[in-house]
Amino acid sequence: MKTPLTLKVATRAQTGRSASRRLRKVNRIPAILYGKHSAPEKLSIEVPEFTKLLKSVAGRSLLIELNREDKPEKALSFLQEIQRDPITDRYLHVDLHEVKPDETFEIRVPVRVTGESFGVKNQSGVLEIASHMLRVRCLPSDLPEAIEIDVAPLKVGETVKVGELKPVKGVTFLDDKGQPVVACVEPVAEVVVETVAAAPVEGAEAAPAADGAAAAPAADGKAVPGDGKGAPAGDKKAAAPSAGDKKPAAPAAGVKPAGAAKAAASAKK
Repeated sequence: MKTPLTLKVATRAQTGRSASRRLRKVNRIPAILYGKHSAPEKLSIEVPEFTKLLKSVAGRSLLIELNREDKPEKALSFLQEIQRDPITDRYLHVDLHEVKPDETFEIRVPVRVTGESFGVKNQSGVLEIASHMLRVRCLPSDLPEAIEIDVAPLKVGETVKVGELKPVKGVTFLDDKGQPVVACVEPVAEVVVETVAAAPVEGAEAAPAADGAAAAPAADGKAVPGDGKGAPAGDKKAAAPSAGDKKPAAPAAGVKPAGAAKAAASAKK
């Protein structure tokens, strides 16, 4: 078995939200250790210690040896779950799963792709990883850091499924054999949409003028709706007088009619 990573932890007696908040204020993370043969154990971890551990893990499946301050025996475990605040990204809680050196256990192992695909290199294909993690069962001594897949012979249109993976000593794959893991697919064609100005349709209503003025009358004599200032169709009072209308136009402001001027001159005589 590979040498596991080490992590210092402390036992905590108090539980609940208030106790967890107090731990986070002093830069510690509430945690729990549980397993098949022992009752759940409440723990706490220093944030710098845990951050250093995650950098050492670096996306691999590794076992962690817990050094408890109040217990001489060490516990072998792996990271089951890490809860983080979605806004501040602070660590909220850590779940650790205890394992025994002589018993098999189930764990999710990351997929690691090696080589350059033939389809990507020569056929302009795109490599897609359908399953980033795979479930396996093994002994702690047989735990692989990752499931490596050589994609060099993969051509466009070909897929590597779980049932086609190379056997790993002491490891049993638990996912469905037909589940795709890595595929080489054709690139998505770029779609270019061109905008073509529509030609005016004969008989369609004219668009209103930019300055908001009323639209000109249509060919059939009916007024086209404008901004509401034009006279309605058929309204003889509001319509402008035609060229043959005998009624005189209204005098301009400050100008007296011709008849009124003659009456005034007669009165002076």
